[in-house]
Amino acid sequence: MLVLSEIGVGIAWASILAMPYAILASSLPQAKLGIYMGLFNVFIVVPQLLVATVMGSVLKAFFPTEPIWTMAFAAAVMALAALAMLRVPETGNA
Repeated sequence: MLVLSEIGVGIAWASILAMPYAILASSLPQAKLGIYMGLFNVFIVVPQLLVATVMGSVLKAFFPTEPIWTMAFAAAVMALAALAMLRVPETGNA
């Protein structure tokens, strides 16, 4: 059962990593696909580096006894990202 759950997590993880690029690729002009994908990758990596660098200090400064608020903040930002996805037009390509 553990191996099956690991396979499921692996498939989910691959989808989480690949789907934003697949969604974006269908909405971009093919002539500038590489430029836009590179910029999109920067906008993925830079926030990850920023959070990895700063979030420990923010947690200690603002939520020293209640670290769960860090997860609540992350959930709020994820909800904002989901709302932003409503602006990406559907092209009908699957």
